[in-house]
Amino acid sequence: MRLRTLPLSLAGVVCGGLLAQGEHGDNGWAFALVLLTACALQVLSNLSNEMGDHLSGVDGEGREGPNYSMTDGGLTVRQMWRAINGTVVACCVIGLAMVLVSGSPWWVLLLGAAAIWAATHYTLGKKPYGYIGLGDLFVFIFFGLVSVLGSYFVVAHTIDLKLWLLLPAVGVGLLSVAVLNVNNIRDMQSDEGIRRTVPLRIGVRNARIYQTVLVVGGYLLMLVGSGSWWPVATAAIFGWHLHIVWHREGRQLDPALPLLVLTTFATSVIYALCRYGL
Repeated sequence: MRLRTLPLSLAGVVCGGLLAQGEHGDNGWAFALVLLTACALQVLSNLSNEMGDHLSGVDGEGREGPNYSMTDGGLTVRQMWRAINGTVVACCVIGLAMVLVSGSPWWVLLLGAAAIWAATHYTLGKKPYGYIGLGDLFVFIFFGLVSVLGSYFVVAHTIDLKLWLLLPAVGVGLLSVAVLNVNNIRDMQSDEGIRRTVPLRIGVRNARIYQTVLVVGGYLLMLVGSGSWWPVATAAIFGWHLHIVWHREGRQLDPALPLLVLTTFATSVIYALCRYGL
């Protein structure tokens, strides 16, 4: 289930939820169910991605990243489909409970349905959007805008599109895209001829420049919006991540992924704490 990816999926949700708690008071049950929904969607995305990459041949012998259960023969295609379908059911049940407990309007269910579609069609389906270079756009929307603004709305029962709320939504979105981009830089060789990710479209040097813009841009938005110097605490770690990206290739880029994921999560929490001193 690639549980190490959960901090990234929770970064925007925690930030938006804490901001809502700080401004509109305690709504702990709704916040808890938002977190569970985000976790379920992330697990669904991970399972679906593994299935799609396995069926397409991306997870072959030449893959640069770590091997997974299907590659190692630990799970059959039938077993993985069962896991995916079971996780879809879990997403629906938890999401429905979140809407009922929070008193959110019915259209939030449509947003949840869109999130389930996005989680399952990155590498699955007749035309997976992750194979034609649209993964960056969907990650920005769902891990940034929807994650921060959606969790804020569910917990607060309202939405106030002020700069202090929009900045972390965009900032977390950019940093989340950066996680996908460095993953795609690592996998350029194995992805060649199978899917067209952004690094394959623009080349490795431009992909590194793109990575720098994403990380620096996302971090600066979080720093400016926080109204505090506390986010400076993560600046050096972001810098170390970029150093790895510019000086390593292939499997040597693996440490850059968890480093960016955890730093993005930490910066999101720091942002929320700085805004309202929770």
